[in-house]
Amino acid sequence: MDAAILSRMEMSNERHGLLFHLFDVVLNIVIIVAIVGTIRTFLVSPFQVEGNSMVPTLEHREYIIINKLAYRIGEPKRGDVIVLRPPTDPKKPYVKRIIGVPGDTVIIEGGSVYVLREGLSEEVLLKEPYLSNKNAGHTYQAPPSGGNTDEIRYEVPEGHYFLLGDNRQGSLDSRSFRDETGAASPFVPEKSIAGRVWIIALPISKIHALEAPEYGI
Repeated sequence: MDAAILSRMEMSNERHGLLFHLFDVVLNIVIIVAIVGTIRTFLVSPFQVEGNSMVPTLEHREYIIINKLAYRIGEPKRGDVIVLRPPTDPKKPYVKRIIGVPGDTVIIEGGSVYVLREGLSEEVLLKEPYLSNKNAGHTYQAPPSGGNTDEIRYEVPEGHYFLLGDNRQGSLDSRSFRDETGAASPFVPEKSIAGRVWIIALPISKIHALEAPEYGI
């Protein structure tokens, strides 16, 4: 066979081999991106904490992992630390703790938090071991640092949750949430909850899973 014909065939084979290699690389990239996108959308997602509203549980610039699957197969529960989009600023994610679940009446009085569960006649003082000495016994009405110890009650409607930050005197939460008209909007619908905080990932010295406390109520 003519040498020129052999050369053209070899060049053609090389081009086909290169195209196949490029296609294989692109296909693998697409598959990886799709897998990562699916994982971040439906299973878990990283998130960086901004601000000090959850101190000492979570601190500014810590990295956490959000479990998005938890509320696809179950319901949010009291004590869970969650990432949400509040009515105050629906474009900006917040991190808060669930205090009241549907049917609860959350009572703030004298710097303490009480919960009256649906169907019961007596409220229970919420024991909150995650609060710092600065914040324990210092949960006030809005503004959080105002020191108003008068009683205020929040009756949590179906499909909604009442949230507080662990830094009670420095947290924008259900006590202060307002809608676009400026009206008080203390309850966050379940659809606005992105997921439960599962793991503190960074810094390395603080890596651990975050568990909801047992309130015993």
